[in-house]
Amino acid sequence: MVADPADSAAVTHALARARLEDLPALTERLMAAIFTDNPEWTDYSPVPREDLWDGCRRYLERILQILSGAVGGPDGDDVAAAIGRRRAEQGVPLEVMLRTFRLGGRIIWEELVDQAHQEHADPDSMLGVATSMWTVIDGLSSTLSTSYRNTELEQVRRDDQRRHALVEDLLAGRARDIAFAQRTAKELDLPPGGDYLAVVAEMQPDGAFALRGHQDALHALHVRSVWQVRADTLVGLVALEQHDKNLVLDALRPLARARVAASPVVRGLAEAGLAHQLALTALGTSSHGVAELVTLEERYPEALLVQSPDLAQRLLESRLGPVLALPVRERDMLLDTLTAWLEENCSTANAAVRLHCHRNTVLNRLHRITSLIGQPLWGRSAYVSLSLALSALRLRDGLRG
Repeated sequence: MVADPADSAAVTHALARARLEDLPALTERLMAAIFTDNPEWTDYSPVPREDLWDGCRRYLERILQILSGAVGGPDGDDVAAAIGRRRAEQGVPLEVMLRTFRLGGRIIWEELVDQAHQEHADPDSMLGVATSMWTVIDGLSSTLSTSYRNTELEQVRRDDQRRHALVEDLLAGRARDIAFAQRTAKELDLPPGGDYLAVVAEMQPDGAFALRGHQDALHALHVRSVWQVRADTLVGLVALEQHDKNLVLDALRPLARARVAASPVVRGLAEAGLAHQLALTALGTSSHGVAELVTLEERYPEALLVQSPDLAQRLLESRLGPVLALPVRERDMLLDTLTAWLEENCSTANAAVRLHCHRNTVLNRLHRITSLIGQPLWGRSAYVSLSLALSALRLRDGLRG
């Protein structure tokens, strides 16, 4: 015969109320069962015995309170949620907690069965008691799991925020403080001293960064690094330790999908801010739309110009202004000739071969440039200023593009 639901509910309430007074003994039973049937608990020293005992007591009490009708639940129960949050903060694995909840449920069920025998309860009603009992355990376990996972997510967010703040402080130069550098190095798993590189990659129009697969590439070389996403760049601090910088750069260079730049080697985290600024300067020497990794050592003249854009513009106008004012065809011809001549170590013959024209043609074009700018093309000062002016022109036109 199937018991009346109302009768089953009444029996459940009565049995649970009768066992509420036995909470200390039930808690000791659960504590003993935990270390017998759930020995993983011995690995979690961050949970003091008093804390564990209190959690077990509150959990068993809540089961009996719900079964007795004293409180509603179990979905969203505040006791189960608090236990889940606390154990997540202490690092107890969720599966260990769920086994503990099931052990507690088994103990309560055994007590209810014993109480039913003492009171000669209707055996048919015990099916309803069992259904209610395990519905409560399932609901409390679900609430525990939800609270536990939410706490884990909050911890991850806090850890990410902490990590983000530490890297930002490094980039701002706070690591000049030795105590801060040592503490930050430990938290980020980086050496406080030794050689470092800063790497900066721009964000592409589609929102992706110019450097992809960089962490896997460095991990394969056993190179430690930290990376930070900023407003429009991806910034990395790479600890070279015993590794050669060229080995690291060679691993990153094929991964460039747009503009990427690296700083010169700096010493320790104390110079991380300087390295970042130097990498940004190097990035400024690379033209938009170009997929490349450049280093500051390769671009020192351009870097000087990037650092002083007003001075670069004045240099360009002073040295090449009259040439730039010519019609496009003649202007480009003269600029190409000047560039080839300088890059061929001022050899008219070599420049002629490169430009596929006669040596006298090169000479005539150079005389034309001399008459336009009103200054000689020969001499150390002229070579330097003209080379810088051509670099300034490339930077201006490239960055506009």
